[in-house]
Amino acid sequence: MNLYELSASELLKKIKNKELSSTEVVNHFLDRINKLEPKVNAFMSVEKNTALRQAENIDKKISEAAIVGSLAGLPVAIKDNICIKGLKTTCSSKILENFISPYDASVVRKLHSSDAVFIGKTNMDEFAMGSSTENSAYKITRNPWNTEHIPGGSSGGSAACVSARMVPLAIGSDTGGSIRQPAGCCGVVGMKPTYGRVSRYGLVAFASSLDQIGPLATNVKDCALLLEIISGYDNLDSTSINIPVEKYSENLNKEIKGLRLGLPKEYFIEGIQKEVKESVESAAKVLENLGCIIEEVSLPHTEYAVSVYYIIAPSEASANLERYDGVKYGYRASGTDNAGDTELIRMYKKTRGEGFGPEVKRRIMLGTYALSAGYYDAYYGKAQKVRTLIKKDFDEVFKRVDAIITPTAPSTAFKIGEKIDDPLQMYLSDVFTIPCNLAGLPGLSVPCGFSSDGLPIGLQILGKPFDEQTILRIGYFYEQSSSWHKQIPAMAA
Repeated sequence: MNLYELSASELLKKIKNKELSSTEVVNHFLDRINKLEPKVNAFMSVEKNTALRQAENIDKKISEAAIVGSLAGLPVAIKDNICIKGLKTTCSSKILENFISPYDASVVRKLHSSDAVFIGKTNMDEFAMGSSTENSAYKITRNPWNTEHIPGGSSGGSAACVSARMVPLAIGSDTGGSIRQPAGCCGVVGMKPTYGRVSRYGLVAFASSLDQIGPLATNVKDCALLLEIISGYDNLDSTSINIPVEKYSENLNKEIKGLRLGLPKEYFIEGIQKEVKESVESAAKVLENLGCIIEEVSLPHTEYAVSVYYIIAPSEASANLERYDGVKYGYRASGTDNAGDTELIRMYKKTRGEGFGPEVKRRIMLGTYALSAGYYDAYYGKAQKVRTLIKKDFDEVFKRVDAIITPTAPSTAFKIGEKIDDPLQMYLSDVFTIPCNLAGLPGLSVPCGFSSDGLPIGLQILGKPFDEQTILRIGYFYEQSSSWHKQIPAMAA
């Protein structure tokens, strides 16, 4: 068996038992990146020397019988909006093309402590704004199952490199579905934790009330292991919640028989791809056969979620991206160094005009308009009130059920270029993932089938706040009763 066919948990066991060295494992995945990256474009940078140096240090610790961390020697890819000290953090934007982070994000520090190996930074939609990874200023990431199709977004690079088995584990961020939607498109497992479960310190902000960092892996157990490492209270993040972190990966076998699962009628809308609907209904049958009780539920304000999101998220983005002005760091337009007020304004305009891509500009303008005098109450204020109604819908349903199951996306991955000129159609790609972020809930996407043209389909499992363990258990039991997660794209086999 090739090393890339082994799960992260299997590789860890072999490294700790000295059947494999970390250096062997890292070299294996570096070779795969070298072979497959030209076809996939998943990485912004590959840190070969850093990764091999880390691997050698871990091998030395193991040989000396020193205590090693729970990810000892395993390669992990990091989305390029998460800071790693001494490495570029570009957010796939021209405006940060030469920005080198002076510090580590909290999740990076936790991964360091677990002895993970950082193999590279992954491509993304610029500043995490997009659903297809076509909005990167540098390259378009391609879906390993069919390179003419998108991998989803904005964590498309992280999902694609796990799908192509270029890494066993990756980290992404999720503001409106940016982990779960690409996980669904690429046939891997991806999780958005409860808001406040994972520290956002060192994550470059898009929409601060929605952003969360989370794991991607080839299976639920590995996803659970990575989640328990990056979770936990952090006093550097004012939104971090001080709640104990469970040993998610060790509690997956707890019986799910008798759990009540809600199937929301609003998520099976007109226009949903027939094969997606059938695959999710089939997954519900599998869970029913495992002893779960499936019942139809209603989340009546779901239809407003996309509209609410595209007021709140751009408004917060407008404020967060104000700092990129060509003065403090990042890109500055050439020919704008003269002093004087007029020249300063010209420098701001030219720098931001050249540094930001079309989608980022679009969202900044939407957000600035929604926050402007005379419109704040009509747009942003009203959107926050409807957001509360969406959360209350979930609160009511969770009085009756333990979790909710839905499609991850209304369709499989579309072709590159198919929706790039139609923002409204692109925004609807996240129609099933956005409500979870607005309500601050945990959400998991697991593979549940393939379309007739060979593209993956994702099952989304939504849980109560801070009840990641239950949805991971449901995903794990479903996974054990299916083989979708074991499929590998032909190009990567």
